[in-house]
Amino acid sequence: MRRLPWTPVATVVLSVLVVGLIVASSWLGFVTLHKKDDADQRAKALQSARQMGVNLLTLDNKTAQHDIDRIVAGTTGDLKNTLGSQTKSLLDQLAKTGAKSTVSEVDAAVVSIDGDSAEVMVSLNGTVTNAKVKEGAPRAYRYLMDLTRVGDRWLVSNLEVVP
Repeated sequence: MRRLPWTPVATVVLSVLVVGLIVASSWLGFVTLHKKDDADQRAKALQSARQMGVNLLTLDNKTAQHDIDRIVAGTTGDLKNTLGSQTKSLLDQLAKTGAKSTVSEVDAAVVSIDGDSAEVMVSLNGTVTNAKVKEGAPRAYRYLMDLTRVGDRWLVSNLEVVP
């Protein structure tokens, strides 16, 4: 059996190919991880907005303080300050009306997302009962939420009711 001699040119060509494959594999791995992180962040922002929608419409005059605390905990910035300063009036209103609301359907979609900010549209259907409407009245709500990533969490930084 005859062996082919390795020439310096063949060694260089093979070395370049191996280095090229290593670089290409590393780049593809980086791109894949980056896209996975983007998809994970999109899912987290979407879930946070959905949960905020549910929290906003899951109110009961008997558990009002807990319900409002849960809402405030999912916010940040000026919205958190505003809601925190309105807690007493919200509690008074819930106690006065004997209101209770529950959610039956939730749908949400990311409008835009980049880095640590997102905009999400949330649509909810629910039922509201109070002293005057004991059987409950169906209600539909839509919110446009701005979210900000704070550490590992997505928190609502602005909230707008959409007609």
